[in-house]
Amino acid sequence: MKARFIFNPHSGSNRRNPHLRDRAAEFIRQHGWDATVVATERPRHATELAAQAVAEGCTLVVAIGGDGTMNEVASALVDTPACFGLIPCGSGNGLGRHLGIRDPQRDAFQILLEGRPLAIDTGMVNADPFFCVAGTGFEAQIASRFASLTSRGFSGYLRTGVQTWRSYRPERYTIHHSRGRDTIEAFTLAISNSSQYGNNAYIAPGASMSDGLLDLTAVPGIGLLNAVPLLWRLFNGSLDRVATVRTWQEDHFVVEREKPGWIHTDGEPRAEVSRLEITVRPRSLRIMVPPGGTTA
Repeated sequence: MKARFIFNPHSGSNRRNPHLRDRAAEFIRQHGWDATVVATERPRHATELAAQAVAEGCTLVVAIGGDGTMNEVASALVDTPACFGLIPCGSGNGLGRHLGIRDPQRDAFQILLEGRPLAIDTGMVNADPFFCVAGTGFEAQIASRFASLTSRGFSGYLRTGVQTWRSYRPERYTIHHSRGRDTIEAFTLAISNSSQYGNNAYIAPGASMSDGLLDLTAVPGIGLLNAVPLLWRLFNGSLDRVATVRTWQEDHFVVEREKPGWIHTDGEPRAEVSRLEITVRPRSLRIMVPPGGTTA
């Protein structure tokens, strides 16, 4: 097995304790793999390292980090022969949770040995790929603020969300799809390939990562009266049953807004735009998943 492990020293617990880098090196020695561990040094560096690994003939490229690291590594593996491995250790770990890859110390490494490759879809927003969730509106505004924090994690995300909520107002969007178009007012718009953001917050409970479709969810204005019920629905996997939450499922959307605003892909802020072209590349990434587990 020729493999490359890409370690982000700033993801989640890696920032405080880089033990997973040592665990990866031990795993390589224990199983006699032709593999190395390399560390990222700057934003987007993981994509460069993953592309280099593919060019050098690696058949497995493993991300040790959060959803941002996952996105950077996986982006370089789309439509290549290389398989993606994930050791999730970030703030939310949306992809790992959706696919049943949860324990970075034990299960995730064991899946690299005993798991099976599964072909999943890649979502695209304009030129940016995503594998869990992309979005605009409130959630993208949070992502832009969260990215600048020195102390992250779920508590930091929650604090940022509350601070942003106090000043954020719903916006008007026009959504073009195969059946026509809808003009709506929404607090946040999420385009989902997987079922959740991370931390078991299910924005699209029925989403599949291998059906060639993306799920678009529009959440209405959130005020004092409906905030707690909507959060409860988000975390118990029933948000799609709320009458005021709009959902669509397509392989192509165009979303237009009145003025430019942030978008994010897998929690990472990308750009301020007024038009989003959203497409899907079916079954374009192979990822190692538990042997008897998910169909994604």
